[in-house]
Amino acid sequence: MRPTWTGVYPAVTTKFKENGDLDLPAFLTNIEFQIESGVSGIVLGGSLGESSTLNSNEKIVLVKALQPFREKVSVIMNIAESSTVRAVEAAKQAESSGADGLMLLPPLLYKADASETVEYFKTVAAATTLPILLYNNPVDYKIEITVPMFEQLQTVANIEAVKESTRDLSNITRMRNAFGDRFKIMGGVDTLCLESLLLGGDGLVAGLVCAFPKETVVLFELAKAGKIEEAVLLYRWFMPLFEMDIHSKLVQYIKLCEVYTGVGTEYVRAPRKMISGDERKTIVQTIELALANRPKL
Repeated sequence: MRPTWTGVYPAVTTKFKENGDLDLPAFLTNIEFQIESGVSGIVLGGSLGESSTLNSNEKIVLVKALQPFREKVSVIMNIAESSTVRAVEAAKQAESSGADGLMLLPPLLYKADASETVEYFKTVAAATTLPILLYNNPVDYKIEITVPMFEQLQTVANIEAVKESTRDLSNITRMRNAFGDRFKIMGGVDTLCLESLLLGGDGLVAGLVCAFPKETVVLFELAKAGKIEEAVLLYRWFMPLFEMDIHSKLVQYIKLCEVYTGVGTEYVRAPRKMISGDERKTIVQTIELALANRPKL
């Protein structure tokens, strides 16, 4: 299914067995739960999907595992590479393996300047016919995709959308003022997701949706229907969970949430370790409190 860049797109976690191998049955259980809950697309191999620990073949395995679901949701593969050559190769592999779109980060490791970053995006886009969602997250990845850079990219037809994770909400308005509806805007930070939608965002690429997809979809629908009071109440319930999305251990925290909602496993790949001790107690308390007060939808 071709992505519309509207609605809710979970940045899904990658499920592993205790020995570190991919756990495809557990992965597909979560995917089915997401689809049943009404999400619009699936983003594979992002930061939350432990991209840095996956090799290129494993990402393709995940793409191929989702082929039976492509009539219901868009399958989006993340590209996070440090060289243009590898990014181009990844884009071609994704397209030939059945991905419906790409999420594309700026170059990793080297802090490319504006000209280098724009050229990187253009080169990757030229190597594929797939629609592309650019990931704008200077907080974590040190490169901001600015309005002047988007001006140079607006003629690249298959660069269609941006995952807006600058943490600067006014950036949504800057983009709308500069480009109207040329680029779809997806809120990319859970703790700002409602504000992003109310300021004109088209959808969400979300984290806690991995464990709470129904609540996330309802939050999106309430915001878009203008039911602000209801949306705010749901948002307030969600916020202690959303805080996990902006922590350095978001992978471990959200995977633990998935365990508590029955749709995931807790295993991670090194150097990550499953949380323990007082840290675990704190996160468990947050999850249990949220579940005890889970709203009726």
